[in-house]
Amino acid sequence: MVPKIHKRGKRTIGLLYYLYGPDKAEEHIDPHLVASWDHAAPDPGRDPEATYKQLQQLLDQPLALLDEKQRAKKHVWHLSVRNGPTDRILSDAEWGDVARRMVAAAGIDDPDQGTGCRWVAVRHADDHIHILATLAREDGYRPDLDHDATRVQAEARLLEQELGLRRLKPGDGTAAQRPTTAERHKAARQGRERTAREELRETVRRAVAGAQGEEEFFGRLAAAGLLVQKRVAPSGDLLGYKVALPDDRNKDGQPVYYPGARLAPDLSLPRIRERWAGDGIQEGAILESPKVVSTAPSAARRRTAAATWEAILVIEHGEDAVAAAHIAAAGEVLDALAKTSAAHTRYELREAASAFERASRSHVRAVRGHDRALRRAARDLVHGGPALGRGEDGATTAMAIDMLFFLIVAAAHWHAKKDHAQQAEAARRAAEHLRLAYRAAAEQPLAVLHQRGLHLARPLLQRQADTVRAAIPKLAAQVLAEPGWPALAATLADAEAAGHDPAALLADAAERRELGTAESISDVLVWRLRRAADLPADATSTPSAARPGTTPSTTRASGRSRPRHRRR
Repeated sequence: MVPKIHKRGKRTIGLLYYLYGPDKAEEHIDPHLVASWDHAAPDPGRDPEATYKQLQQLLDQPLALLDEKQRAKKHVWHLSVRNGPTDRILSDAEWGDVARRMVAAAGIDDPDQGTGCRWVAVRHADDHIHILATLAREDGYRPDLDHDATRVQAEARLLEQELGLRRLKPGDGTAAQRPTTAERHKAARQGRERTAREELRETVRRAVAGAQGEEEFFGRLAAAGLLVQKRVAPSGDLLGYKVALPDDRNKDGQPVYYPGARLAPDLSLPRIRERWAGDGIQEGAILESPKVVSTAPSAARRRTAAATWEAILVIEHGEDAVAAAHIAAAGEVLDALAKTSAAHTRYELREAASAFERASRSHVRAVRGHDRALRRAARDLVHGGPALGRGEDGATTAMAIDMLFFLIVAAAHWHAKKDHAQQAEAARRAAEHLRLAYRAAAEQPLAVLHQRGLHLARPLLQRQADTVRAAIPKLAAQVLAEPGWPALAATLADAEAAGHDPAALLADAAERRELGTAESISDVLVWRLRRAADLPADATSTPSAARPGTTPSTTRASGRSRPRHRRR
């Protein structure tokens, strides 16, 4: 159940015409009253002798009790209450009870006192009602509407439970503003799948991912095709910005601009600048010599996996403000990865980034600066450019997604512990999209490893099985029985050939991070080991005959893949 308080108005009669009219898309069917302040208000929808004017005059009558100073400039209060598509259809009597509970919760009318405002509840569709109220109490005072939105939301949660409706998560006021009904109708008329506000939010979010300053940020907005207007002070200082889609126009043919703060709370210019300030050198910090790093997509994905691995520990055990910063930066990494992903993973990564947007903000204010490694990873991804869906690019994409999955799960646990219900749910949705993206990215490189593992010499395979039993005794039986065991065996052999202690690597990979949410422990350990041992993610480039007892293999994915029932 979603209650929404609309902008206040000046004309009661105008809103009545809308509520009882057919609407532009003929969506309003059988409009009629389901409740009113006195249980006896005239109903122009069902009573042919009742008129809109008559109802308006009755609603506005208490305004005469107020002088000009007491009377609100906009006296029309408007609340809509909508159920979800999977909820059962409520009767008129049930909707009437909902209306009475809502006006009482908001402070519009108190049934126990009988001196509240006049109001009516109109139903013109199965799934929602509209409540119109005049902001003037019967005793000559104005109603107390402080925190009315918060109170009606709390009442909605109680009603969901009592009426057996889908239970929504309580909000905390940090969500991005939802598109208005007018924006949704406009998008439908224009044939858009999303509203202009939603398209702009996603574009701006991706533009800020990993950006290091205003010039780069605004350059990305322009490159994305947005119209940008900057708000500049007389001193020349930049105060803010707003953006528009070139083809989104108002009735006068002018572009419809949205300030960053109206897209999302963390997309205002001051909040974006906090990210850039956190990237700066802190006072007293030791300056490091600049390092020359590869800008190849595969190298950027490896660095992303490494930064993500360290961030998980911070979210699980760090201070709240620092954890919040890493969670916010994780959203930038998801945006950057989605922006540079190959076609077969692009959709799920974009959906994951979109879902996680809600999880990136809470009332725990992030202290930026500690998240530099993740923000640098986002920057590396963007500057590394699009990755191919095969070879080392494809394999390192699977590695990065694997690490990000566990970071997002850690973020969901962090939010859940703090009762951030909407954020925790958003993170869980993002994790499910990452599962699907991972399956698409990992199928080919793990199929190659699977084949190499099947061709290992029996003594070497037995030695790797003994390594598993010694390093992770509690998980050994499960790992050795999984379809992914041959791929892990090949990875252990590669680590041994590269001079590493496979048992130590395996024990560290299993102990430092949880594995309970993994559908295939062997898959997870493959990527953790290949990252920790700095092995090529694309196993086709790993020399198999580096040590005695191995069987060289040039097998590449040629139509054969791992069994389809394997899941992460």
